[in-house]
Amino acid sequence: MLTAPILSPSPPSSSTAAAFPIVTSRSATYAIPIPFTKSRRIRNLPVRVQIASSSSPPMIEKETPESQRPHTFLREASDSATSARARFEKMIRDAQDSVCAAIEAVDQGGKFKEDVWSRPGGGGGISRVLQDGAVWEKAGVNVSVVYGLMPPEAYRAANPTSAGADESTKPGPVPFFAAGISSVLHPKNPFAPTLHFNYRYFETDAPKDATGAPRQWWFGGGTDLTPSYIFEEDVKHFHSVQKLACDKFDPSFYPRFKKWCDDYFYIKHRGERRGLGGIFFDDLNNYDQEMLLSFATECANSVIPAYIPIIEKRKDTPFTEQHKAWQQLRRGRYVEFNLVYDRGTTFGLKTGGRIESILVSLPLTARWEYDHQPEEGSEEWKLLDACINPKEWISNN
Repeated sequence: MLTAPILSPSPPSSSTAAAFPIVTSRSATYAIPIPFTKSRRIRNLPVRVQIASSSSPPMIEKETPESQRPHTFLREASDSATSARARFEKMIRDAQDSVCAAIEAVDQGGKFKEDVWSRPGGGGGISRVLQDGAVWEKAGVNVSVVYGLMPPEAYRAANPTSAGADESTKPGPVPFFAAGISSVLHPKNPFAPTLHFNYRYFETDAPKDATGAPRQWWFGGGTDLTPSYIFEEDVKHFHSVQKLACDKFDPSFYPRFKKWCDDYFYIKHRGERRGLGGIFFDDLNNYDQEMLLSFATECANSVIPAYIPIIEKRKDTPFTEQHKAWQQLRRGRYVEFNLVYDRGTTFGLKTGGRIESILVSLPLTARWEYDHQPEEGSEEWKLLDACINPKEWISNN
C-alpha cells in the first residue's frame, strides 16, 4: 500500500518508491510482487536480491543513481503516449510536481531533495524528501515506473486465484508493469494532521494464450488522514473532498472505500485505527479501464484541496508541551502500524533492504509512555475514541 511507507534501497535516496524487489538467479532476473493484504497488493520496494544458491542468504544489489530525470521511464518504442501506462506515468509525475510545489509554498523555505534512480531490469523512479522545514518535520513524495519479468511463484502471490492451479497449468515467467506515487507528510504542529496517499497501476503482460497467466491489470490506492487532535470541520472537509472525487464515478465508491480504509489501517494489538481514515481500495479491475484511470487521477488531484487548507489553518496554532507529547504518542502508533502490520516495510527489513529508505515514511520523532491513558472527556480521549470507534464524518447521501 503502499500503506504507505516510501521505500527504496538506492543510494543516496532516502525515499524511492517502486513496486517490486528483483530476484536474480543464475539464469534470469525476476521481479517479485509483494502482497500486503488479503488480495493482491503491490508495495513500493525497489531492491535486487541475488540468490547465489538455495542455501545462501540474499544479497541486495542497489539501484543505479541518475544525474537527471528522464522524459519517461517507459520503453518509448513499445509504449505509446496514449497507452494506459504512459498516461498513468504522466499523471503520477504531474501529481508529484503539484504536491511538492504546494508543500514548498506552505513551508516558505524548505526545499525537496531529489534523487533519480534507474533499475537494471527496466524503469526507475524519482524520490523527493523535505526534512526539518518550517512547517514540515518530514515530507516524502515519490514516484516509480518499473517493469520486467516475475517468476510463476510471484504471479501466484500477486494473483491468489491462480494459487490452486496444478503443476501443469502454472505459468512460466510473466512480464509485468507497475507504476505508482506514494507520499507521507508529517507536519511539526500537533494540531496539523499527518497525511498519507498512494495510487498505483499494475499489469501482467503475458501472451493471451499463456497457460495459467492471463493478461490482467488493476488499480489501487487511497488517501488517509492521521491527526493528533480532532477538529470536526477539518475531518469533514477532508472526507467531503474524498467523497466528491468518488461520487463523480460511482456513488458506492465512498462508503465502500471509506470502510476499507478503516479496516486496513487497524492496529490489532491496540484495538484502534491509525487515524481517522479516508479512502482505500485495491485490486480494482471490474470497471472500465478508462473510468478507473480517470478515477485514480481525480483522487490524486484531490490531495491538495483536501489537505492543504487544513494545514494552512492549523500550522501556526499555539501549542503546549502537553500537546506535543500527545502528538509524539500518536506518532508512536504510526510507527507501530508500519513496523508491525505494513507488509512492504516488514518485507524490506527481513530481506536486508536499505534501512534509511525503508523507514523514510516514519516521523523524525515519536514517544512511548508506559500505560498512558488520556483523561476521559479530554481532547486526547476524543481522538483515541474516534480511532477505536470509526465514525461516519459525513452523510453518504
